[in-house]
Amino acid sequence: MLKDATAIVGIGQTAFAKQLPESERTLACRAILAALDDAGIAPSEVDAFASYTMEETDEVEVAKAIGAGDVTFFSKVGYGGGGSCATVAHLAAAVATGQATVGVAWRSRKRGSGPRPWKNTAVQLPTPGQWTRPFGLLRPADEIGMLARRYMHEYGATRDHLFNVALACRNRANQNPDAIMYERPLTREMYMTSRWISEPLCLFDNCLETDGALACVIVSAERARDCRRRPVYVHSAAQGLPAQHHGMVNYWNDDPLSGPAWTAARHLWKTADFGPQDVDVAQIYDAFTPLVPLSLEGYGFCGRGEGAAFTEGGALELGGRLPLNTGGGGLSEAYVHGFNLINEGVKQLRGTSTAQVPSAATCLVTAGEGVPTSALLLRS
Repeated sequence: MLKDATAIVGIGQTAFAKQLPESERTLACRAILAALDDAGIAPSEVDAFASYTMEETDEVEVAKAIGAGDVTFFSKVGYGGGGSCATVAHLAAAVATGQATVGVAWRSRKRGSGPRPWKNTAVQLPTPGQWTRPFGLLRPADEIGMLARRYMHEYGATRDHLFNVALACRNRANQNPDAIMYERPLTREMYMTSRWISEPLCLFDNCLETDGALACVIVSAERARDCRRRPVYVHSAAQGLPAQHHGMVNYWNDDPLSGPAWTAARHLWKTADFGPQDVDVAQIYDAFTPLVPLSLEGYGFCGRGEGAAFTEGGALELGGRLPLNTGGGGLSEAYVHGFNLINEGVKQLRGTSTAQVPSAATCLVTAGEGVPTSALLLRS
């Protein structure tokens, strides 16, 4: 069992911006060194790494650049934003089973100043893509737009519900000096009159395009007690790949609206000492606003088809039923494939968030819904 056997003891990040001059490797090393300094651990003690398959800065170069010692565990997790929480889960498993002692997970990305991934036509036609790309489903926004339209049709969700998600994230970013959307308020009129990206998704339903990097450090619970910062324990972790899954749109599932979150959630809660009703704050992956109501349902905060209504009445705001994405999330803080949600969860349980939930002791962090995903339950 991994329950509370390991803890996140250090977090680090670079600045976030539309364009940063440094290379992805430089950004990665800066975030990792900041996380190690936060933990009070020397780079030479690092013996494990985990990142994403889409990470272009590999562990060999990172290990040399930061001055790591012998490395005994390394892994990469697939599916872009679906891999964020799994990087921590893999390191937690490695540390808990004695494969490593100090693990570093990271994500470095120049998405703001770099090319859009779907412009590389040479890699755009895997077998499933042959049946979708030629007919216009070129971008993730197009695929999620299609899923969102079905959700609206089946359950009566409206653009006002999607606005509730965008507004909650923007309000929290307005409190966070590190957020790209700091001090840039969002109004309903701005949202409703913004340009379409892929109908029914408008500009503010889509995440930011960001340069930046983040990292965190994982050690055993025993060692965590001697680190510089208050430990945040990895209480439960899970990955989810449902049967007959097809990325983003779930064409082949019996129910396209029961995505990977449902699969991950069943395992996540099975090994936990508390349930959805006991979560004080959530960091839910928000590359697109419709992913939030779908995730609220998948992780058990409400019933099937009730995720849109859950957002009403300020439920996602501070003081609401489930304060959400308190750093601003991918919609308004930065989009670095969801890693900022992990670090924000740690800040909440340390009591150092810029939008602190009083006495927060439990936090759910999720990776991307719509693709093979992962999730963490953190506790103080």
